[in-house]
Amino acid sequence: MPSDGVPTWEAVARDHGRFLYNVAYRLTGNVDDARDLVQESLLRVRRGLVNYEPGSLEGWLTRIVTNVFLDDMRRRKRRPTHALPENADLVLPPSEAADVASDAAGLSSEIQAAISTLPEEFRVPVVLCDVADRSYDEIAHVLGIPIGTVRSRIHRGRRLLRAELSTRGVVA
Repeated sequence: MPSDGVPTWEAVARDHGRFLYNVAYRLTGNVDDARDLVQESLLRVRRGLVNYEPGSLEGWLTRIVTNVFLDDMRRRKRRPTHALPENADLVLPPSEAADVASDAAGLSSEIQAAISTLPEEFRVPVVLCDVADRSYDEIAHVLGIPIGTVRSRIHRGRRLLRAELSTRGVVA
């Protein structure tokens, strides 16, 4: 790390790449989308390091990956989607199995599947709190919402997650 406390982009990618991927995977629930999210986040990190003021690097990175995710979700809502062709297996390259990806990231496939069912407004705060280990204050700052809303969304998100896990027969 340079003497002014600002890390190099290479140091961020090397030392925090796994953290970014873990948050990205929990937000997207998909290996390929998580990789894309990390790549876009690292591009934003590269552009933003000139303005970075030393402090909570993981908090700053969490804000970036979350904003990239939310931007992508907004963009997807505006863009029409096209159905896959009938022979999608011939067109799309194979990807890592979901159970392998979720095991590598530390949560069971049942829990990741349940997280993926949460509406975005609840999934993001729950992932930031319970996976990325961010404080309520940091989450409020990242999402630009009041702390009371963060508490409410985490509470409701956890309740929905518990209900989903119980319907799947997973002890919550």
